Amino acid sequence: MGQRHSSTNPQGLLLRPPGANMLQWEHFDHDADIGIRAWGATPSEGFAAAALAMTAVVTDLQSLQPSDTVVVECQASSLDLLLYRWLNALVYEMATRSLLFGVFTVTIETTRLMGVAVGDEVDRVRHAPAVEVKGATLTELAVVERRPGHWLAQCVLDV
Repeated sequence: MGQRHSSTNPQGLLLRPPGANMLQWEHFDHDADIGIRAWGATPSEGFAAAALAMTAVVTDLQSLQPSDTVVVECQASSLDLLLYRWLNALVYEMATRSLLFGVFTVTIETTRLMGVAVGDEVDRVRHAPAVEVKGATLTELAVVERRPGHWLAQCVLDV
C-alpha cells in the first residue's frame, strides 16, 4: 500500500478552511495500473482528495504553481459513477489544455458535480512527469461513507 498524505497546496496553504481536517489520500498498487484512495468529511472532500491523488501519480504536488482555472461539471446516476466521470473529465482537461491540476473545489448536489480545478501548465523539466494517466476505470470504484463524516472515494487509474 502507498504512503498516506495530508495535502496542502503548492504554496503550503491548507486546501480546507482553518480548523477542518486536511484532505487525505494514498496510492495503492494494482497490476500494471495504480489505485487511488481518498478520504473526506463529505463526498465533495473525498472527490477533491481523489483528484489530488491522481495528480500526484503524475508529478510531485510541490512542483506545481497553479494559476489557470477550469470549471468542470458532470452528472451520473450514482456517486460511484460521478467519481469516475469527475476524474475522467479532469484527465481530458489535463490532456487538452496541457495542465496539471493541484487545487480543487468540489460541490456535489445529489449526483451532479460542479468543480473548479486550478492548474499549472506542464513544464517537463520542473514537473518531471512520471507517467501519463489515461483515465479512471471502474475497477475497485467506490464512494462510501465508512462512518458518519468519513467518506472514502477510490478507483484504479489506467496509466
